[in-house]
Amino acid sequence: MTGPKTILICDDERDVREMLAEYLTKRGFTIVTASNSDELMAELEKAPVDIILLDINMPGEDGLTTLRSLRVNNQVPVVMLTAAGEVIDRIVGLEMGADDYLAKPVDLRELEARIKAVLRRKSQPVGQSKRKDAPETARFGEFLLDLTAVKLRTVDGDEVPLTAMEFNLLSLFARNRGRVLNRDQILEQAHDRSWDPFDRSIDIRISRLRRKIEPNPQKPQIIKTVRGIGYIYDPD
Repeated sequence: MTGPKTILICDDERDVREMLAEYLTKRGFTIVTASNSDELMAELEKAPVDIILLDINMPGEDGLTTLRSLRVNNQVPVVMLTAAGEVIDRIVGLEMGADDYLAKPVDLRELEARIKAVLRRKSQPVGQSKRKDAPETARFGEFLLDLTAVKLRTVDGDEVPLTAMEFNLLSLFARNRGRVLNRDQILEQAHDRSWDPFDRSIDIRISRLRRKIEPNPQKPQIIKTVRGIGYIYDPD
């Protein structure tokens, strides 16, 4: 039986930590808190967590630096908390592998919805209803995506680290082989978010994926851009 999900809240402001902890505890989550990067890493050594809420603007090692260190060997979902209007920080966070972002001051109901969406993507990838004709694996250049094991591997069998969002994007393309997907469809099916014409998150994530799977990310041949429409995965 699965118990409550554990959220690690890392924010240097005590009032913010306490507010988020109180709200999310009432919603059935188990909460662990940290006030800086060192405390966050110490908590992760004690026990794994299901998701991290990570503030970008912290004294000492900031949230982006912490995320970079974290992503070396840990793919736990991360939702970044950013100051309102700091678009650059959000873009850099997504490039580094954050799963989502939310601007402060945080709307608690929206935060809860975002947390649940990220956890849902992690536990139940895109195309969750198993069809008889659904692929179990998909080839992305020199890499093999195992949809059952939820892993991306090299030809030698080594696992390539993926965030939950990155896996969902590859899964979505695998299940729509040869079909052009526009950004609206990708956001709705792989990101659990409504379409915003100014939202660059999908482009940023696909760019990050290309750096992992394309021999030449500047001239992609695996996930191709269809100018003015979106993207297509067509290995043939």
